[in-house]
Amino acid sequence: MPSLGLSPALREFSLKALFTLTLGLGFSVQPKFSLAQNKPTPDVIVFANGDQLTGTVERGVGDSIVFKSEMAGEITVPLAKIKELRSSTNFAILRKDTPITRKPVPAGTITVGDGTVILSTTTAAPETIPDKNLAYIVDAPTYNREIAGHIGLRHGWNGSITGGATVVRSTQTGSTFTAGVSAIRAVPTVAYLPRTDRTIFNLVETYGKLTEPVIPQTTPPTPDSVAKTNIFHADFEQDRYFNQRVYVLGSASFDHNFSQGLNLQQVFGGGFGWTVIQNALQQFDTAFNIHYEKQSFQDPANNQNLIGATVAENYLRNLPYRIVFTESANFLPAFNVASAYSANFAAGIALPVYHRFSAVFSTTDNYLNNPQAGYKKNSYQLVTGITYTLH
Repeated sequence: MPSLGLSPALREFSLKALFTLTLGLGFSVQPKFSLAQNKPTPDVIVFANGDQLTGTVERGVGDSIVFKSEMAGEITVPLAKIKELRSSTNFAILRKDTPITRKPVPAGTITVGDGTVILSTTTAAPETIPDKNLAYIVDAPTYNREIAGHIGLRHGWNGSITGGATVVRSTQTGSTFTAGVSAIRAVPTVAYLPRTDRTIFNLVETYGKLTEPVIPQTTPPTPDSVAKTNIFHADFEQDRYFNQRVYVLGSASFDHNFSQGLNLQQVFGGGFGWTVIQNALQQFDTAFNIHYEKQSFQDPANNQNLIGATVAENYLRNLPYRIVFTESANFLPAFNVASAYSANFAAGIALPVYHRFSAVFSTTDNYLNNPQAGYKKNSYQLVTGITYTLH
């Protein structure tokens, strides 16, 4: 090889540089090649008529498979129409005759055909399961997170944040503000698995002040009259399901209502509930609990400690054009003081405006049979505001 007129030292430096560059290029190119080699193999469905579709098995519910492909999108395919299914993903199979618990079940690859699903694992012989015995087919990561694992407290919440305001600037000066948070978390957080737990949290605050001058003014001047509104409600409920319909619950609620002379009403109880209706269109729940109730008024002479019950119902309806209607009612009789009962009713409708924002119109009526002397039993609100839907 000709020396190209380079000195020995420069030639040695050039060879080292060439060697280093070659080595570096080799290492920089190799990972890209490895990633291409490790690209997952797509799942394949072979239909009974011989057609094929490539994509990803999302899940199985009952005797059907939910399959997602770039060509057809997400489709639901009955197992009876599948001649062959090839997938390298690991799945856990939940059977109809076995209760769903946190006890781990084996996960492995599945083969579908001839009215059965064959589960192949590395730790046991292949298991053949008839289609009629299938409850759910769940990919291993989802199963480990939703059933066998622990879902963090911040994960899986849905709900809304609502706000509204009324401002008056004239002879009278007034401002009223309403804000609320409604949140719910069902576990498992995926809709196709039956619930085991549910957490519900609600908080609503309405605060306002109206200042009105004395007309005509007197001598000496009379101070302006001031009317205040301060209504606060918060509640928390934790449910544990026995099955898809029946659950036990523990609950707590806190109420303050200046317009009824009520400083604070605290209710702590436990009971059971029943989900009467639950589908994609609507949901209707009823609940009953036994509770301890403490009422504190502005005049301490009216304070009471009560043992009572709560009879409640909640309804949600999804209407056309993504309009949502909600309604709830609660009746709280007291066992030890018959006259100290209360009730509340709420209803609202949310009209979508832009993305997750909706215009909301709601009404609330709180009834307290034993308010402080001089105060009315009813406290009624009609609120118009904007709500933001959480994911």
